[in-house]
Amino acid sequence: MDGKVNVTYITLSGYVDLNKYRYFYFSVIFTVYVLIICSNATILYLIWIHKNLHEPMYIFIAGMLFNCVIYSTNIYPKLLVDFLSEEPIVSYSACLLQFFIFYSVAGSEFLLLAAMAFDRYVAICKPLRYRNIMKRSTVSAFLIIAWCFPACHLAVLAILSAKAKLCNFNLDGIICNNKMYTIHCVRSRALTIFGVVALFDFAILPTLFTVFTYAKIFMTSYRSCKESRKTAVQTCVPHLLVLTSYFCVMTYDVIVARVESDFSKTAGFIMTIQTFLYHPLINPFMYGFKMKEINKHLKTLLCSAKA
Repeated sequence: MDGKVNVTYITLSGYVDLNKYRYFYFSVIFTVYVLIICSNATILYLIWIHKNLHEPMYIFIAGMLFNCVIYSTNIYPKLLVDFLSEEPIVSYSACLLQFFIFYSVAGSEFLLLAAMAFDRYVAICKPLRYRNIMKRSTVSAFLIIAWCFPACHLAVLAILSAKAKLCNFNLDGIICNNKMYTIHCVRSRALTIFGVVALFDFAILPTLFTVFTYAKIFMTSYRSCKESRKTAVQTCVPHLLVLTSYFCVMTYDVIVARVESDFSKTAGFIMTIQTFLYHPLINPFMYGFKMKEINKHLKTLLCSAKA
């Protein structure tokens, strides 16, 4: 034994001509990454320092913004390195780690949106019982489930993928998402079953629950006074917009990205970039400008920075 470790490397072939566009894409991605980190960190900071934002809804928002930071950090630094490399490559173990974090955070987002929907339902439809139901222990349980439940599912998928035999070392993509299955010689039945169960548990089921809950909220608010309807719209619409945008993004990643198409490499590259560019930017915008209390503190912070 000479102590050397045999590392399997995979070539990422979903990039456009990097020799021609590398510095342009590097500049754009670096700017977007800095913007994502700064915008999400700013709202997180506001929620952290202001006690009136230490409410369940804002805690769940903070969890989503923290996910955006992890989600982006899992992707953007590797992209920046690839744009400056002659040939984008990644070790299979690093690819599995990116796959694990990417979908764990994605599942966590759906569960946090479901927790936020439940919080809004209790606050609007059962206001007298809100403090008894949404206790600190309840919020902590929701957060633990949102972060641990998807991670446990994805750990199984990552372990099964690590044991799979590879027949192709050329991944047609720019990140290690579900296209990683295309480099396996044979996709096992266990991998397929766990993948379907994971998709149902932390994507489809939470989305159905969220949509049903907001439907109940709007039905209850419609029968109530005008002020109640206004409150429901102000607090629920941003969540629904985030859910809609995120569901569309993940639908593309899970379904469209795995279907052979006639897209040019440039079109496919741009569409893939959008799957992890749009959502981390829309979250701080929605919650920073559309949520009344956060917006108030944000304006105060900006005014103090200008002074």
